Amino acid sequence: MSNMGIVFAILGAALAALLAGAGSAVGVGMTGEAAAGVVTEDPSKFGKVLLLQLLPGTQGIYGLLIAFMTLSQIGVLGGSAEMSLAKGLMYFAACLPMAIVGYWSAIRQARVSVAGIHMVSKKPDQMGKGMIFAAMVETYAILALLVSLLAVTGIGGLNI
Repeated sequence: MSNMGIVFAILGAALAALLAGAGSAVGVGMTGEAAAGVVTEDPSKFGKVLLLQLLPGTQGIYGLLIAFMTLSQIGVLGGSAEMSLAKGLMYFAACLPMAIVGYWSAIRQARVSVAGIHMVSKKPDQMGKGMIFAAMVETYAILALLVSLLAVTGIGGLNI
């Protein structure tokens, strides 16, 4: 029972990487399908649709960052990996914003990016608007990253 703190902390790190990464994989796949259809009709639009396809992939990077930071903070990546159950649960909770928001925002951002890709297929000069629409969804992934980042780093200094 004394190892349960580290188990929960590692579970939180794994969920941050897993869920945000899964959302990004789904999102990049969805946008890739739409982009392939556009490029089939007009190969000159590859660069524009590629930028829109890449946007839902950022959540996976954010989740990986939170996972690495958590694993480093808890001593798994060098150091002592022992902690109380309470502290382990705190790390678990600190990883949840990035895990949950990362998953959902990547998929929602992909839907907006697909709409942007369709817009680019008809009006290539409107690509900037498609990027702005998709970037609005990114805002919430960045907020979740910030919350998880501040929480994970803040927990390290607590004596629990």
